[in-house]
Amino acid sequence: MTATGPRKEPRRVTIRQRISLALVLLVMFALAVTGTLVYFLESEAIERRVMTELAGNRQEFTVLATEGMDPETGLPFAGSQELLGLYLTRSVLSVNEGEVGFVDGRLYWQSSDNAIFKPESDAELMAHIEPMTTLDHVSSGSVTTAEHEYRFMVTPVHFPTEIGALVQVHDYDGAREELHQTMLAFVLVAAGATLAVAAVSWLLVSRLLKPVEELRVAAESIHENDLTSRVPERGNDDLTRLSVSINRMLDRVQTSVEGQRRLLDDVGHELRTPLTIVRGHLELMDVDDALDVGQTRELALDELDRMGRLVGDLLTLAKSQQSDFVKPEWFSLATLTDQVLERSRGLGDRSWRLRGIESADAWLDPDRITQAWLQLVANAVKYSEPGSAITLASELDRGEVRLSVEDRGIGIHEADIDKIRTRFGRGRGVSEKAGAGLGLSIVESIVEAHGGRLEIESEYGVGSRFTIVLPLAPEKENT
Repeated sequence: MTATGPRKEPRRVTIRQRISLALVLLVMFALAVTGTLVYFLESEAIERRVMTELAGNRQEFTVLATEGMDPETGLPFAGSQELLGLYLTRSVLSVNEGEVGFVDGRLYWQSSDNAIFKPESDAELMAHIEPMTTLDHVSSGSVTTAEHEYRFMVTPVHFPTEIGALVQVHDYDGAREELHQTMLAFVLVAAGATLAVAAVSWLLVSRLLKPVEELRVAAESIHENDLTSRVPERGNDDLTRLSVSINRMLDRVQTSVEGQRRLLDDVGHELRTPLTIVRGHLELMDVDDALDVGQTRELALDELDRMGRLVGDLLTLAKSQQSDFVKPEWFSLATLTDQVLERSRGLGDRSWRLRGIESADAWLDPDRITQAWLQLVANAVKYSEPGSAITLASELDRGEVRLSVEDRGIGIHEADIDKIRTRFGRGRGVSEKAGAGLGLSIVESIVEAHGGRLEIESEYGVGSRFTIVLPLAPEKENT
């Protein structure tokens, strides 16, 4: 067996590198296609121009041969020697053009001394063209020798005593030299442009992907002890919307984790007391004393009932963080008010009154709102005397639903109003057996899940009014 070392992780390619490389490759492809098209189009243009020039020169020579006069005799040309000599001396050629004259299949007239391009200097070219000088028709075409590529046209002229031919040759390589220089410049410019695009794309992509990097940093910074990191939200593009979505997800995660922590803390804190009480009484109970056993049994059952109610309240608070905690629908406020008033009568011997009832429909979860409203009613019963008045009302005010409970009970100290809104928060002068202090927390959780609020008005020793304030319609229908 051979020992194997630790596996080497493959080198990671970042998104920035991938996007930058893709942009560079795209630019290179576009430039390559553009350069290729330009080259072929320009080559075709040069080909057409060369052949047009050859045809134009042949036409001039033909006109001279048929209509021209020998300047020495003033008569039509008697032979090809004089015709070719006159034409070649008058002809004006470009850098890449050359003309020679053949008589009876032999080179007779060569290029002038000041000509730049001399076709007769390429023996292979002359050997290729020579057989065409004695034909009875015009010949044209292309030929590639060891030296150059050429385009040529041979125009024969027949006289009674001899056959002449004008040979026009165009150095095709020379004609394309300018194109080659242009394409070389294009390649250099394209290379520079590609490098510039690579540098600019690297910077731009880095800037564009900065929100993604911030997402990664935010995700890595989140752990069980710190759930507050969020991604900066800048701009109005797709990445910004992604940042908003990620932040909302982090909000939900934070809410869920904090809810679990709070539930564990609450359970550990509140259930320990009744368990300690039950355990202490069981340890001290005299099993031989029937009275002591009965009293301990009653106390244990009371504490177990209290634990059951406490667990139920804690579970309700835990569920309030879930998206489906409330299931709103259009429901009649008049029906809701009647149902709550009817159920309230069984909670205690009080003078039940109804100050007002609203007949409109509202967007709410009737079960949860009934639960919250009855919780306020139960508190009013708990902290008021038998026979005292408790007044319920439902009404609309400026597009908001107001569901209130008013009592003539012990009231709340002004300094305790904020305290009783917290979990297990209790005001002064309240009996320890009056409850766990979770009722208002449950009410506020239900109300906040509807997008509403709980208003508290109280005067110590006079009474209190608790009002559930809810939006009449869902937010999208209010806008």
